[in-house]
Formats: sequence, C-alpha cells, structure tokens
Amino acid sequence: MRLLTAARHVFATALLASASLLAAPTAHAQEAPQSQARPLAAATVSVYPPIQGASVWNRFGQTPPSSHHRVFSNWGYLNDWSVDIYQNPGATVVSPFGSKTSAGGPVTVRVVTVTPGCATGNLADGGWRIGLEARDDSTGTVVGRADVMHVDQKPGSIAVGATVGPWTRLGQTGRFRYSSCYQVNGDTGAHIHLEVINRTKYSCYIARSAGAGLGDETVIGRVGTLNSGPQQAC
Repeated sequence: MRLLTAARHVFATALLASASLLAAPTAHAQEAPQSQARPLAAATVSVYPPIQGASVWNRFGQTPPSSHHRVFSNWGYLNDWSVDIYQNPGATVVSPFGSKTSAGGPVTVRVVTVTPGCATGNLADGGWRIGLEARDDSTGTVVGRADVMHVDQKPGSIAVGATVGPWTRLGQTGRFRYSSCYQVNGDTGAHIHLEVINRTKYSCYIARSAGAGLGDETVIGRVGTLNSGPQQAC
C-alpha cells in the first residue's frame, strides 16, 4: 500500500572468459552472480509513479522498461529496470515506494544519494538524481532502492540520511537544456527517469502500453520479488 494519509489516498577458454569479464562494464560483469550473492528478501514493496497526480507511462513508446537504458548502480550492481514517466514541468516529484509491505509491515524510506544526475555534473543538463532505499521495518530488511532522475527544484531538506514519506516533496519535474543526457524538445517531453533495483534477486515492472495514464495509486512495479533476471515484467 502506498497510502499514508487520507489526503494522499520500488567474468585457450579460461583466458577468453577472463578477457570477456575484463572487457565488460563493472556493473554488467557483476550482474550474472547476482542471485547467488544476494540473500532472499522477506516481503515485497509496491512501486508507484514518482510524480504526484496524473502522469504518463513511456509517452512516446521509446522507453519501455524491457529495453530502456539503465544508467545507475546500487550495491555494485546495475539497476534492474528503468522507465520514463512523463508530466509537464512543475509537477511534484515524490518517493515511488509504498508505505507498507505485502505482509502489511511498515516501510521506511530514506535518502541514500543526492547528486547531479548527468555525467557533466551540471544541473542544467538534467537536474538531480535522488536515490531512495526502502526498508521493511518489521524485519529490518532493506528490500530495494530507486533512483529518481531529472528532478528540478530539490528542497534543501532532501539530503542523504533524510527519511521521506510517500508524499514528501523531492522536487518537481523540469525542462532542462537539450543534451546527450536530456534529449527533450518540448514541455510534453519532460519526464522523470526512474530506475529500480532489488536488494535480493531482481525486481520487476508491471507491463503496460506506451502512453498509458497513471495515477497516484497505480502500481508500476515491485521490489522484493524473486525474478530471475533484469528487465522482467512481474
């Protein structure tokens, strides 16, 4: 459940194998043994749109989570899946994690990353990346993380270590200058790039058509699931 308040109703053969691993990006080279390296989670947590109010899933049909680029890593692993969720500049950006696990236990979400999202380090090229971690308070288990990218107007209170609720304002959607990091030509292209990862096994997304409308309570994925690989639907 996402509800918290009545008002707001995630590496010769041996040499060849070694060379392949050395040639691969670190995150991808580490990704294969992910299921063995990570312990199992206790319960799942729903992932919701990181935008308050109405938003649009993969508006132009070019960023489905089955193939969309994944940029960030957590715990030494490339994130499990990503998607772009659209809304014009000025919409409030919030945490995508629900407030309760599938077992009904309370979830605490804290900020683990606050950094310019683009490699240039310039906020004008694509805004902030805010990383969030969801913990099952009933067991003390960290279930997953989400990176919320292209955040504009981040409040000073959103800093590493801060605890946030489902409706805590992380900032807002914005229109940034056109760059390799943010190739948007108009306000309708403004979006939040969301990436999600499990602490154990792999998380999953809910498959839906391009351009589908989303609401505050639309479940778009889950963390804590036992999927066998990245970019899988639930």
